[in-house]
Amino acid sequence: MAMLIQRTAAQDVGILGIGAYRPHRVVGNEEVAARTGRPADWIQRRTGIVERRFAAPDEGVVDMAVEAARKAAADAGVEPDKLQAVVLTSMSGLRQSPGDATEIADRLGTRGAAFDLNAACAGFCYGLALAASMVRDGAARYVVVIGSDKMTDIIDPEDPAAAILFADGAGAMVVGPREECGIGPVVWGSDGSRGGLIAHSASWLEYRDEPGTDWPTMKMAGPEVFRWAIEEMPKVALQALEAAGIGPSDLAAFVPHQANLRIIDTVAERMGLPERVVVARDVIHTGNTSAASIPLAVARLRESGAVASGDLALFLGFGAGLTWGAQVVRLP
Repeated sequence: MAMLIQRTAAQDVGILGIGAYRPHRVVGNEEVAARTGRPADWIQRRTGIVERRFAAPDEGVVDMAVEAARKAAADAGVEPDKLQAVVLTSMSGLRQSPGDATEIADRLGTRGAAFDLNAACAGFCYGLALAASMVRDGAARYVVVIGSDKMTDIIDPEDPAAAILFADGAGAMVVGPREECGIGPVVWGSDGSRGGLIAHSASWLEYRDEPGTDWPTMKMAGPEVFRWAIEEMPKVALQALEAAGIGPSDLAAFVPHQANLRIIDTVAERMGLPERVVVARDVIHTGNTSAASIPLAVARLRESGAVASGDLALFLGFGAGLTWGAQVVRLP
């Protein structure tokens, strides 16, 4: 019987570089309040958001992703054409086919593997886990994982539940070989029975076949999602620490999905994190950027000097599906 060759990587895997792209247009709560009917001070009090970024009309998921990926490759010291795989995590691409990742790869100058992954706000953690596996088994030496979402394309700008939260942006990380483990085991899952809590208002078939159906936009049952997140996500986060063989006191930073400030603070409190652990609160100035929120938050922590190379950070993503994922990483 013929034997299959098993590829194995010579080294372990970790994050080598990080890049972020934030659109230029800054949108404060007064502008959002004028469209949604929610007072500006109420928006800040309920979400913690002071401002967010909106992409330009001619700026899409691909454009933002390419900018973030180029910065991540430069930070890693890897030429973009040496990236052997491009993993795009996004929920806001408007083109059914082909996947946006292939265009991103072409614009980066690589012919490596390229694919889209939609696990909504948990997507970046999913993509990071897949990239780590690809490098470990020798399928690719360098993989760029990109979270890029233009949420303003898929929400109703007058929706008082969604429009006060969501924004646009992209973040990326290059994953590759390193001498010590830099990406811990992923803890992930889904609960499709609650899929309706964050979902589009109609399918494309309904929009096509039923006269009068509005353009499908993403809707969210805010209070129900809030309760689910604060009850279930602390458990997932602690499971990821256990899987990595560390405790809360070993962390330098906690980087949850930037859903809203109340969720972030409540989850951190229920985890019992020591006060010295830095908690990412990028949502205050960036809003909820779905799959982009974790890499954007990490980039801001690095820019501010709040974390250093070699620090351990816990990533926690959660959102539509419902989906969730978490892992401990060592920062580059």
